[in-house]
Amino acid sequence: MSASNPPLHPETLAVRAGRELSEFGEHSQGVFLSSSFTFGSAEEGARLFLGEQEGYTYSRFTNPTVSAFQNRLAALEGGERAIATASGMAAIQAVMLSNLQAGDHLLSSQSLFGSTLNLFAGTLSRFGIETSFVAPTDLAAWRAAIRPNTRILFVETPSNPLTEVADIAALAALAHAHGALLVVDNCFCSPALQQPLSLGADLVVHSATKFLDGHGRVLGGAVVGSDRLIEPIYLHVRTAGPSLSAFNAWVLLSGLETLFIRMDRQCATALQLAGWLAELPQVERVYYPGLASHPQHELAMRQQRQGGAVLSFVVKGGREAAWRVVDAIELISRTANLGDVKSTLTHPASTTHARVTPEARERAGIVEGLLRVAVGLEHVDDLKNDLLRGL
Repeated sequence: MSASNPPLHPETLAVRAGRELSEFGEHSQGVFLSSSFTFGSAEEGARLFLGEQEGYTYSRFTNPTVSAFQNRLAALEGGERAIATASGMAAIQAVMLSNLQAGDHLLSSQSLFGSTLNLFAGTLSRFGIETSFVAPTDLAAWRAAIRPNTRILFVETPSNPLTEVADIAALAALAHAHGALLVVDNCFCSPALQQPLSLGADLVVHSATKFLDGHGRVLGGAVVGSDRLIEPIYLHVRTAGPSLSAFNAWVLLSGLETLFIRMDRQCATALQLAGWLAELPQVERVYYPGLASHPQHELAMRQQRQGGAVLSFVVKGGREAAWRVVDAIELISRTANLGDVKSTLTHPASTTHARVTPEARERAGIVEGLLRVAVGLEHVDDLKNDLLRGL
């Protein structure tokens, strides 16, 4: 686009940004299913491998289709650069292994996806990296837990599965005052609802498997930030190999094209469903940032465009009552994935957080009666009727 034109809106960037077109002038983004790329001479090959010349050599390093996805996502997040990975967990691992070493301290929210919690508390500890966990919404606890050797503050906002909303700007200021980075998992919101970099975060991580794809088709992950911070992560991914495949990048690019329209509809339905659940006598509590009853509702409405498409609720009667709901549904999918156009229901304590210790689950509020709904594109009345089968 000409420099004299006004900046493009995010909805347009989701469709047009980052396209890597070949000499054939294809209208749809091409998919380059090639493990390697040729070069014209030995000298050109040397320049390509040293990074002195832009181009492609090997798809573990770079690939045109993957580059298109990276560039489009970076544009949507307002970042200088992105690096794509094979999954969301690969993205988080790449951030940590590129920025931490033995003796460093990681300060994290205690409200995390189960695999992230296990990575921090288990895998990283074997490499001499200590992690402390605090409540995501307690800024005083973050301040008290930070140390001279703290290198990263990590937070999911909204959190999985209780949708707790952390103050990104406040955490960024705290991290930077102590020479640390703030890393935000933006999986629940996507750039359609929230741009953590604009609020002061240094790096944003994604499980592209979720809302960025939106159709439950492929795995993928990404990290977005400044060129300076992404470069060492890229070098790690290039060497260690948790790279995104070209085919998956091609699928994710098509997912981004419908991201905004999907999220608008899913958020609107989630708000209606959350309000309805809150009125049912069988439901003890509903967690959804779009409801005025949510503890961080005001903050959520400041840093998010909408409340999101994921909600959780606690049914009276513990695990037995929660499982009865899971077993009774006929329309909603029983699966732990989220971000799909098809609504999904899961019991976190026995699925996504099953390998987390009971003590950690209790600290994070993952009680036995808790259920998580990731709202899709079905009619809200059909979702209500399906949930009523078990309620």
